[in-house]
Amino acid sequence: MTRDDALALDAHDPLAPLRELFALPPGTIYLDGNSLGVLPKATPARVAEVVTGEWGSGLIGSWNQAGWITLPQRVGDKIARLVGAAPGELVAADSTSVNLYKVLAAVLAIVRADAPQRTRIVSERSNFPTDLYIAESLAAERGFELVLVDTPEAIPAALDERCAVLMLTHVNYRTGRLHDMAALTRAAHAAGALAVWDLAHSAGAVLVELNAGEADFVDWRTSKSPDFAVGCGYKFLNGGPGAPAFVWAHRRHAGRFAQPLSGWMGHAAPFEFTPGYRPAPGIARYLCGTPAILALAALECGVDTVLAAEPLGGMAALRAKSLALTRLFADEVRARCPQLVQVSPEADAERGSQVCLAARDEPALAYATVQALIARGVIGDFRAPDILRFGFTPLYLRHVDAFDAAVQLAEVLERGEWRRPEFNRRQAVT
Repeated sequence: MTRDDALALDAHDPLAPLRELFALPPGTIYLDGNSLGVLPKATPARVAEVVTGEWGSGLIGSWNQAGWITLPQRVGDKIARLVGAAPGELVAADSTSVNLYKVLAAVLAIVRADAPQRTRIVSERSNFPTDLYIAESLAAERGFELVLVDTPEAIPAALDERCAVLMLTHVNYRTGRLHDMAALTRAAHAAGALAVWDLAHSAGAVLVELNAGEADFVDWRTSKSPDFAVGCGYKFLNGGPGAPAFVWAHRRHAGRFAQPLSGWMGHAAPFEFTPGYRPAPGIARYLCGTPAILALAALECGVDTVLAAEPLGGMAALRAKSLALTRLFADEVRARCPQLVQVSPEADAERGSQVCLAARDEPALAYATVQALIARGVIGDFRAPDILRFGFTPLYLRHVDAFDAAVQLAEVLERGEWRRPEFNRRQAVT
């Protein structure tokens, strides 16, 4: 491909107008939206409105007049449109780690009641560490065992009569490998286990169908719809650093058991101020403390940027562009950078919205090369021990960005820029 070819693709891109929704720094190619999304142009004014108007003038009355009290549900309903959930099934709250603790604790309570002989939590060794830490903590507390498999191909064999729950991240944070969520969920159910999915690297970038188009009467053992899911608000949803996460529960489970963080906002009637806890019906019981209104307002602006793609083809169009961008970048890197190998899958059906590379013969190259690229205005990130990771957000990235990033990467390697001392000094955040 030539640069003119990439420009021609951009000229005919129906999603191109969405780029104008974002405040992109001039001269920057931002390939880290899978870690922190770009600032939507609407966010500063909206947050200022909440601060100076709703808080500054409305004061405490804004819990009612400005609808602060229902913001977790309203933003949750918007996110639900992006992940194949129904209104009233998903709320925005807390962090991904906290929400995973809530749902995994609920799952273990369900299993303890329904199938106490099942005592294993199955996951991947390469799953995101916070997910494994939460699972390890709960396993020790509740008398379960955390079993980690080394490859995706090993998952089915671990779904035996001892498996209580399969806990996976839809898109692997290091490799970009996209699991077949429907198939693995159905396999877990067929084995008698439940399925919990982390959508941190997929919500807003790849197609997700939490309800999987199934009717209420489907036998759960043949269902491909997960039991619970959590996800992140500050990656592809562009909600800002530390934005609230989200939590979803399938309707067959939403009313079973109170999650362990039984804060007042998860109470059936929080303003009755009664001493005993009575969980709210449905997904509202997965709320905990007072909603973070400023953060939720910013998250809503980010979610709205993704919803802006609905009249242009929605998530299907975003996914198609994501695949085109990652394919273009990977092809150019393969042609220009022989010292790098692609870690993320080449097959479209197995790849999330990122391309991951490694230099197996010289692992130290990875971190320093990312730093050298950042100095050139091409922002990716590094994941230990040896991964150069590049995320592609189709809302604001162009085909020419993917092409230019590959050219810049090749120049950094050819000129040995990565060897410079300043690019080899490790920073706190990589």
